[in-house]
Amino acid sequence: MMRLKTFKDFLREDDGMGTVEIILIIVVLVGLVIIFKSRITQIVEKLFDKITTQTDSI
Repeated sequence: MMRLKTFKDFLREDDGMGTVEIILIIVVLVGLVIIFKSRITQIVEKLFDKITTQTDSI
């Protein structure tokens, strides 16, 4: 009975919830970057090309 009470107390404790939430957010962001890596690369390359051409004209 003591073990069950300790387990219930553990489940109700929320001290580590901030850490878990941050880790989940990081995992989701890394997953999105992996999924959309090629598209992100294309966008960044176009952006740098545009910056380069506009600075050359100045």
